[in-house]
Amino acid sequence: MEWDDEDSPPDLVEAGVEIDAEAEAEEKRPRVPITIVTGYLGSGKTTLLNYILTAQHGKKIAVIMNEFGDSLDIEKSLTINRNGESVEEWMDVGNGCICCSVKDTGVNAIESLMEKKGKFDYILLETTGLADPGNLAPLFWMDDGLGSTIYLDSIVTLVDARNILRSLDDPAGKVEGHEDSDGHGHDDHGPVMTTAHVQISHADVIVINKSDLVNDDELDVVRSRIESINGLAKIHVTTQSVIPQLDGFLLDLHAYDQVEELDQTGKGHSHLDKTISTISISVPSLTTEHIKAVDAWLRSVLWENTLSGHSEDGGPKYEIHRLKGRLLLEDGSEKMVQGVREIFEIFENPIESSSPGVQGSGKLVLIGRHLADFDFQKSLHDAIGRGL
Repeated sequence: MEWDDEDSPPDLVEAGVEIDAEAEAEEKRPRVPITIVTGYLGSGKTTLLNYILTAQHGKKIAVIMNEFGDSLDIEKSLTINRNGESVEEWMDVGNGCICCSVKDTGVNAIESLMEKKGKFDYILLETTGLADPGNLAPLFWMDDGLGSTIYLDSIVTLVDARNILRSLDDPAGKVEGHEDSDGHGHDDHGPVMTTAHVQISHADVIVINKSDLVNDDELDVVRSRIESINGLAKIHVTTQSVIPQLDGFLLDLHAYDQVEELDQTGKGHSHLDKTISTISISVPSLTTEHIKAVDAWLRSVLWENTLSGHSEDGGPKYEIHRLKGRLLLEDGSEKMVQGVREIFEIFENPIESSSPGVQGSGKLVLIGRHLADFDFQKSLHDAIGRGL
C-alpha cells in the first residue's frame, strides 16, 4: 500500500530524537548560584553590595533587595511608586551587574527576573535586618529534580564589630516563634535568643565588619563569642565591607553540596554564649544498613523533635538550626550530610576520598539551642547499634 503526501505517517523517530535533544539541553543548562546576605541594620550589607556592584570581577551579578527601608543608597535609586505602591524595578550598572528590588523572595519571582533580564552568573539576595535566614534557605536549597534554575550557594552574615555583643544580649531583639515552653523566651531554661543569634547560627560565612572601630582585644572577644555560637562558619574580618577577592571568599562556596573543615569546631567556646552552641558527635565507621539507621535518627531528631533515649521531663526543647557531617563507610566511601532546620540530605561525597579503603570515624556537627542539655552522641550510637 502506498501513502500519498497528505496521508503519510509522521516520522516518529526524528521527532523523538528532537525531543530527547531538547530534554538533554534543558538538563545540561547551568544553574545559577544564589547567596543570601543577612545582618542587622548598620552591619554594612548595603556597603558590601555597592562594592560588589562596582567591583571589576568579570561576573554578571544580580543583587536583589526583597524589602525596602532596610538600607539607603541602593533602594533610593531603585524604588519607584505607582499609585502609592512599590513595584519591581531594576537598575543596570556599568560592569554588567544589575540591582533589583522585589517584594517576593520566592524562587518564581527570581526566575521571572532572569527571564526578563537574561542569564546571570550569580545572584545575591539581601534580606532585611530582622530576617531569619533559616526561613529563606529552604526556598532555594532544593532537589535537582525540581528543575529550578537557581541553587543556594551559601548564607553570608555581616556583623558590626562594635555593636554585635550588644545585639546578642539585647532582649529587644528576641526572635518571634522561638520561645521556650512557657511562651516567653527568657525563662529558667536560658537566656533570650535574638535575631543576631539566629543570623550567626545559620551562616556559612560570617563577615566581622567595621573592625577599625574596635581595638584588637575587643575584636578577639567578638570573634570568640561568634565562634562559640557557630563553630562551622568561615570568619573574615573587614573594614568598610571591602573584600579584595570575592571568589572563594563570598562567592562560589558550594556550602550545601560539599562538607569541609568540620575539625575547626574544636576552637569554639561553648561557655561564652549559653543561647546557641555548636556540638560535635563522633560517628564510627558504618555499613549501608547503618546509614539507614542514621537517616531514621535524623528524621526523628529534626522532623519530630524527638531524641530517642531521652526522657520527656518538661525541660527545655532543643532547636537545631544547622547540621553538617561526614560519614565514613567500611568500604572506604564517604557520605556527606547537610541540613537547615528540619530539611536535611545525605549524599555521596562528590570528591573522592584521599584514603580509599582506610577505615576511621566520621563526624556530625549540630548548631542550635539547648543542645548541651541532651546526649545526642549516645542517642545516635544507640540508633546505629539497633541498625545492626
